[in-house]
Amino acid sequence: MTQINMKVRMTALAALFAFCTMMMASTGAMAAASAPAQKSAFVQGASAAGDVLNGVFTITNFVNQNGQLVANGVLNGTLTSAAGVVTPVSNLAVTLPVSSVSASCPILNLVLGPLDLNVLGLTVHLNQVVLNITAVPGAGNLLGNLLCAVANLLNGSNLSGVLNTLVADLNSILAAL
Repeated sequence: MTQINMKVRMTALAALFAFCTMMMASTGAMAAASAPAQKSAFVQGASAAGDVLNGVFTITNFVNQNGQLVANGVLNGTLTSAAGVVTPVSNLAVTLPVSSVSASCPILNLVLGPLDLNVLGLTVHLNQVVLNITAVPGAGNLLGNLLCAVANLLNGSNLSGVLNTLVADLNSILAAL
């Protein structure tokens, strides 16, 4: 069981990537009213020793766990050792931190229309210019962290409230899938 848990942890990043991709695709699908969205994502992973995990991670809900957003779910699949021994993984409860969610803060959206100048026989033509500046917070993004903090000063909400709102919204989306 410990070996299986270790393999699951090794695939947490792959599962998180698959989950984020699935959520982006399913949100777009809901908006476009195209193919039905899914609550499951195919997960693959390999260890340095050559063990391979193939499975399906089904998200059951999201939780605010000590100030960290986590996804709870069930993993089903197979774990194949480097020697070729196949071990089934059935209904393994998995909790994965959702750590790659990176909010961005729009700082400036400037649109300049076309400009035509004729100064003493010198003609200058400038097409439309669009300037978007977005701050991305995160580890090592000092300016992004600072500008996002300044941009959100007047929102009047604390971080715990925002995280609880995010958990509720994600669970609502998951229930609608």
